[in-house]
Order: sequence, then structure tokens, then C-alpha cells
Amino acid sequence: MTNEEVPGLFSQVQFHIVQSQHLTTDEAQNLSSLLRNGGAQEHPSSTSQGRVELKEVTHIISPHSDFPDYDNANDALKAVVKPEWVYASIHKGRLANPRSHSPDPRMIFSGLVISCAGLPSGDKDAIIGGVVAMGGLYSSSVTRLVTHIVALNMDPEKCQAVIQKDSKCKIVLPHWFDDCLKLGKRIDEGPYSLPNPEILRKRPEDRVPDANREDLQGASSTQPQLPSPTNSHNLTVRRHDVFKEKKVMLSYDLGIGSRLRGTIEDIIVGGGGIVTGSVHKADMFVCQYRESTDFRIASTAGNDVGNLAWLYHLITHNIWTSPMRRLLHYPISQNGLPGFQKLRISLSNYNGEARVYLENLAKAAGAEFTKTMKEDNTHLITAHQVSEKCDAAKEWNINMVNHLWLEESYAKWQIQTLTNPRYTYFPPRTNLGEIVGQTPIDKKAAERFFFPKGCLEESTSEQGKELNARYTEKHAEQDSGLADNNIHPQSSDYRLMQSEGMTPKAPKQNRGNASLKTPTPWRISVGGKESDTPSTASSRGAKNRAAAKLHDQAADIALYEKERKRIGGVIFGGRTKSNEDIAPNGTRKRSASKEGGVTTDEENKDVKRSKKTKGQPHMRLLTTGYKGWVDQAKKESEDRGRLREMGILITQDPTNCTHVASPAIVRTKKFVCALARAPMVISTDFIDECLAENERLDPQEYKLHDTAGEKRLGFKLDDALQKAKSNKGHLLRGMSIFCTENIQSGFDIYKSIVEANGEKCLLYRARAGSTAAARAGGLDDDADQMDVDTPDYIYLISGTTPEEAKLWPKFRQMAQGTGKLPRIVRTDWMLDLALRQEIQWHDGYSLSEDNVEKTH
Repeated sequence: MTNEEVPGLFSQVQFHIVQSQHLTTDEAQNLSSLLRNGGAQEHPSSTSQGRVELKEVTHIISPHSDFPDYDNANDALKAVVKPEWVYASIHKGRLANPRSHSPDPRMIFSGLVISCAGLPSGDKDAIIGGVVAMGGLYSSSVTRLVTHIVALNMDPEKCQAVIQKDSKCKIVLPHWFDDCLKLGKRIDEGPYSLPNPEILRKRPEDRVPDANREDLQGASSTQPQLPSPTNSHNLTVRRHDVFKEKKVMLSYDLGIGSRLRGTIEDIIVGGGGIVTGSVHKADMFVCQYRESTDFRIASTAGNDVGNLAWLYHLITHNIWTSPMRRLLHYPISQNGLPGFQKLRISLSNYNGEARVYLENLAKAAGAEFTKTMKEDNTHLITAHQVSEKCDAAKEWNINMVNHLWLEESYAKWQIQTLTNPRYTYFPPRTNLGEIVGQTPIDKKAAERFFFPKGCLEESTSEQGKELNARYTEKHAEQDSGLADNNIHPQSSDYRLMQSEGMTPKAPKQNRGNASLKTPTPWRISVGGKESDTPSTASSRGAKNRAAAKLHDQAADIALYEKERKRIGGVIFGGRTKSNEDIAPNGTRKRSASKEGGVTTDEENKDVKRSKKTKGQPHMRLLTTGYKGWVDQAKKESEDRGRLREMGILITQDPTNCTHVASPAIVRTKKFVCALARAPMVISTDFIDECLAENERLDPQEYKLHDTAGEKRLGFKLDDALQKAKSNKGHLLRGMSIFCTENIQSGFDIYKSIVEANGEKCLLYRARAGSTAAARAGGLDDDADQMDVDTPDYIYLISGTTPEEAKLWPKFRQMAQGTGKLPRIVRTDWMLDLALRQEIQWHDGYSLSEDNVEKTH
């Protein structure tokens, strides 16, 4: 890499460097020198806390996203880049794309520069597209910036050049990128590295090495091992700058004793911080649970809200980290995640801190964790599929998933569907324990479920007159007494105020230096100006006047609360929940029915309730072959909305539908895949009739009857659906199935059909790696499902083009090498068995060289 800069290269750059343990002072000074020599202007921190003046900068340089102003910088559309961005820009002679050097953890390929060697054009384009979309870069030639070469073997010139130069560039199989994209996480490339990749030389049953995760210490439990007051001398002596100019409030739901609380307060004050008793003044709020009013106040204000584990992590490392970065650094819910209380979860193949972390996470979510697995367990969370528990889970039909399902369910506060392939994918030779703990709290989900907009107003309204009266009585006493006489934190008065959303003043000895003011996080307002922080200074007289005014209004508040509780409410002559229940003038009279009778208002309300169903849909309807929405996008959108109000959700996912609407039996991808789930198959007339009647009709009356189609295809639809119920989506389990790349309609069609029926469909290109996959024998070889005398076949779904026929001899050779019998079959074989939901064979499905299309 050259350090020769283009004059004025960074002349438009206003930068700030975030220093941390990952960026030494010398490295930061070198970066600053390079940028300033190129014409950039540096904006150092304006406060001792390292906060960034976002109005002034255009670029923030940080090796990671874990610094206080990261979210605000993204909201302000500031470029946050890694230090490599500076070197890349100098090397290119122009400013590099910030996206390719983003510290955003979602950009899993950030910092990678790949080059491809000897790959088919289709595979090459797919890999390049995935890498660039996830923050990486592509280079057509091998330069010093290239970090990875993607190849199938070591023969290409690019690979040989890397070996000769003894470069640190890694040569990997394309399978690595595929597995990373499937998981949405970057896994270790070691098992995929040429010249001797582990995924090709190891057998599936070989043990996968353990993944040690010492970095999870301090983040694996919500109740960390805290120092006792007797042995915490070193902590109190060492200065903790992480609390400098910070105002910290410790909630009394933490469940710690007064001595330990005193130790923690001494550490905070010794680091230049202030311990406050007012959540309105706090920059950091430490609590155990999410249900308190103080939690909502602090979260709504945008302050750092974490639990005791997070606080102790700050004390131990003396480095700021977001409490949302690690799931168990955020307060937990007292009631757990809805639906998790019914689950019994066990773990397999995770060890050390990763195992402790997942155990505690399952318990924090509300599930029952069991060290040993029995038949009544509902889920097995495993890092790979090589263990006795995994074998038992398959036999007992226990859901087997990786840890991403648990982490993302907790982070999003909603149980994630098991049909998402990310949760059931286990890369070969990879222990997924290496990526445990990388999932952060979903901030939007936390806000939606625990502190939505308006939650504070609702809380105040619910407390009503009683709270206002009690607050008024105590207000004068608080103003006169708290300034000179402290309320004891354990007293009933303190607990009363905290439960009512009020917080007492901090004791004088814990207030710290009043001259140390914590800067307000920079926010964007609609008017384009920086938000002004309301002044907290107020006089004793102002408080007394406010208390008197509130006291004078107590009678009106009491009357209002009484009227709110009265049946009928205070407006419209009755309490309303939505505008749809408020009838306009002239519409609340009796209306004529279709039969000529009359219906009352109550009957009309019942009709409305049947039309507008809220919450979970009653039907998940998959449509195929429906002509009503062809080239009518606007009508389709409107109709979908109306159907959703009736409780009918139109879905395009065959694996997640309860009903299929089709004009006839068709051999489309959606219809064939959906049959494996045994849905109710109905006519598309059902859609038209529901829209015409503006209500959800009985789907039983619209069951599909297609005698001509059944005769043409040689099966009975009702029989196929009954067999599908028995198969439970496992019709093809244990079978080895390959498919050619250039097959008519595309490989993805048949891949989806095979996967819908419980097995994997592998792409066959007559290359290295196919033999290992064939020897594996599919996802699950259930010997009890096959007769002992039944030959073990390997299937290749193929067309009859000359290009595909060239693969047949190598396929037969591969099958014989694994001790199995080859069958090269037409596409009709797969479509027929998927429709009939049973495996049948006749010689007409078989392909031979006599069936190859003649070229002219």
C-alpha cells in the first residue's frame, strides 16, 4: 500500500477519531496526520466523555460501532468508517466508499476485498453481489488489498501467484460465502480454506471442535458475580473514567444490600460521576426489570438503560459499551417473553461461557431449561448436529435449531418462526458457538413493547386523582425537607415516590461537583436545529405555586376520573375505542336486511366484528393461478387489505399457509410445495365471493373439485392430502437427490420442492465435493423407514439437453464410488411424487443416452 497522498484528497473531510482499546493512541495519531496532510480538518471531542459534535463532522472514524454517538450519527447521515477507509482512499487516490468500510455489525463482509478465480460466471456474479451488499469489495486482479480469493482448487494463476508471493491472502471455497449469507453472520473461514479444506476431507459424523468464547465473560448472566465490600478495595482505588461527568441512578429493584450499593456508589463518585435519586436527571439508569415507570422515563429520554451486569462490565473494563449490544446487559421482563413459558429447552454442543450465556438467556425469556433432554422437551438448541442429543431429537421429533432462533426471539421480543432456514441451518465443520452473543437488542421492538410513544401519559392517567392528591400532599414536605433531611433509600416514602413515577433528590454527599454537567446527546429536530435541553433550575416559589395550582384543580381532576370510569364515558354519549364504532348521522337506525327484515344496531355491530378481525389471521391463504389480479397491482393491494380485515392473510410462502386457492390442480411451484404441508385446497371463487359479500365465508363450501385434472395427472387430491398429513413434510427424508444446473424451469424450483418434502437438493456440476455429499446420504437416514433389502439409490433430476447428458457418466461413476445405485430421472418423477405424496417408480421416469435431444 502506498502512503503517497493526492494533494487535497481529504479537503472535504471534517473528521473525528473515536479512541478505544481497539485503536491505540499511536494509530490514532497516525490516522490524524494522514488525514490532515490530505487537507482534512479534525474535530476532537468537546467534552471529557468523548462525545462527538455531529454538526461539525462529515466522517467519524472508529474500528467498531460501540460508542455513544453511533445511532445519532447514523440518524444524522454521517459517515462512520473503519480506519481502513483512510488507507484505502490513499491507495485509490480518491475517497473510498464508506459503506465498504462501515463498522456496522450487519455488514458482515466489511473489510473484505475478494477476487474470483476459475468460477462459473453465474456463481461469480452471485458471490460478488452478496459480498458487496454486505459491505465487502471486489477486485478483478490480485492486489495487496485483496484479502480473499474464491476458487474451487489451487490451479488458477491467481492462487499460484499468492503462494509464490507468500501473501497473507486466504484462498477459500465459495461455500464459505454461501454459509455466511445463509446465517447472516460471518463464520470462520478455516474449514473452507484451500488447498485442503476440512469440509471436503472430514466425514459428517466426525466431531466438530469446540468454540471457546472467553469474551462472553461478564455478559453471560443478568446476575454477575459482584465483589463484596470486603474485597473491593482495588476497584474503589482505581479511577473509573467511564463514569466521568455521568449522573447514575441505581434502581431499588436491583436487590443488592446497602453495603454493596455503597461500594458501587463510591466507585461511581470516585470516577468523577454523580449518584442521583432522580431518573429525570440521570444519564445512566440501572435496573433489573422493564416494567417500572422509571424504566419507561429513562428509555423514552434516550438515556443509557442497563442492568447490574452491564454496570459491572463498565466497572471491570472501564470502557463504555451500549447496554443494548449484549442481550443480558439489558433489563429483563418479570413475566418473560409471551409464549416461552410453555417451552422446555435443552442445549447441545455449546461449551464454556457460551453455554452459560444461552442457559441464562433461555431462563430470562421465561422458558424452562433442562440439562438433560427427554421426550417432553420442545426444543434442542445446538451448535452442530453431531451429538447423541441431536440423534435423539430427530427420533423424538423435537425441534432442533441453532442459537440464532433463541437470540433473535429475545431481541425482537417475539417468538420467531421455525420455518426460517437461518434457524435450522448448520454449516459443516463449523461450531456455531463461535458466533454466540453477536445479536443486539432490537431497539424498535423494545420501544414497541415496553415504552411506546404516549406510555408516560397513559401511566399518569391511570393513576388518576389518587396519585395527584398524594403527590400534592407530599410536595411541600419534599421541597422543604429533602434539601436538608435525606429520605432513607429503604424507607416507605422513597418506595412510594418511585412507584408513582417520582424520584427523591439525591443525598448531598452523593451529588458530586455541581459544576460537572453532562452534555445532552445530540438529536435532530424537524426544524433542523439542535434540541434545547430544558433548564432544571427552578425556585422554591415556583414549586410552591405549581403545587397550589395542582391542589386547586384536584376537584376537577377527581370529577374527570369519575366520569372516565362511568359506563358510557364522557364524550359521544358513550365510551368509544375506535372511530368505526361511531355511526354518522342517520346510520344508527334500523337497516333493511337482504331478506326484507330489519336488523338492530347490536346486530350490525356483530356483523362489523366479523368483517374486521384484529390480531392473528384466521387463514393464511396462498394463491396460484388466480387471474383476478393479473396486471392490476392497485386492485390487488386494495383487495388484500380488505381480505386482511376479514381475517384472511394472503401469503406467498408455501411452507406457512393453511389454505391454497387455485382454479384447478396445477403443477406450479407454489401448489406443489404447499401440498407437503397438507393445506385445505379451495377454488379461487372463494376470493371473489368473500370480496363480493365483504365477509369471510366458510372455505369448506369452496373445496376444489377438479375431476379432469385428477384424471389427467393420475391421482386423487383428497388421497394426496391425507398422505401429506401422515408424511408431515418428510416424504423424501433420507434420500440423496441431485439436480443439474441447466434444467428446464431452473434448479431453484426443484430445490424448493425437495426441501418442502424434508430433504436437500444438491446442485450437480460433476465437481469435487459431490462425492462427499452423496456419501452423507441426506439430512437424516432413518433406517426404520426403509426395507433392509431395498437398494440405496442416488437420484439426478435432469433434462435431456446434450450439456446435461455430459454429466451423466460422471454421476454414475460417483454413485458407484459411494456404493449406491444411480438413477437419472425426468422432472416428472419429482413433480408426480410431490403431487401424490408417495414415492412411486416406473421405467418411464428413467433417462438414458437414447433420450438425449438431437442437435442440428
